[in-house]
Amino acid sequence: MDNQNQPKWYFKTWSLVASFLCVGPFMLPLVWKHPRLSKKSKIIITAVVLIVTYMVAESLLKSLKTITSYYQMPVDI
Repeated sequence: MDNQNQPKWYFKTWSLVASFLCVGPFMLPLVWKHPRLSKKSKIIITAVVLIVTYMVAESLLKSLKTITSYYQMPVDI
């Protein structure tokens, strides 16, 4: 068995996807250290991760504003 040609477990596709779903943009160093990805692929993955992170953050902020305004409404009893 030749383990030299096999990538480490943290460079496998499933590991990168799982780390993105768990820790978001904190997985980008794994992408940039990946030995088999081209520079173009790394840039594209980074852009996609940053765009998704921005969209999730915007959605979270909008949700928090909605929840805050809901709880600040006067209650007629």
